[in-house]
Amino acid sequence: MKLKSYQLGELEELVLMIVAILKEEAYGVKVMDEIERQVNRKVNISAVHTVLDRLEKKGYVSSYMGGASAERGGRRKRLFKIEAEGSRAIEFVHETRNSLYSQIPKTSLGFTQ
Repeated sequence: MKLKSYQLGELEELVLMIVAILKEEAYGVKVMDEIERQVNRKVNISAVHTVLDRLEKKGYVSSYMGGASAERGGRRKRLFKIEAEGSRAIEFVHETRNSLYSQIPKTSLGFTQ
C-alpha cells in the first residue's frame, strides 16, 4: 500500500508545526510572533494568513472564532487547530527529512569518522 505524499512548502511546514505547538492559542499574530521567536525568521501577517487559509483548504487545520476581548476592541480572534490530516502531514515530513538526512555520508557534511 502506497502512503499518501504530503507536499508542504517551507512556510506551510513552519506554520503547521507552530499551530500544533500553540494548540488553543494559535491565531495569526501569535503564529507570526512564534515563528520569529523559534526560528528567528520575520514573516508578515498577510503571508501567515495566506498560509493558514491554504492549510485549512487542504484540511490540515480548521478555524473557529474565539471570544471577544477588550484588548482587541471587542473583536474576536480567528483561532486555528491542527486536524488529523495535518498531524499526518507533519509526521510524513519529519520521517522523510530524517530518512534523507540519515543517508548523507558524514564526509559530505564535513565530518570525519
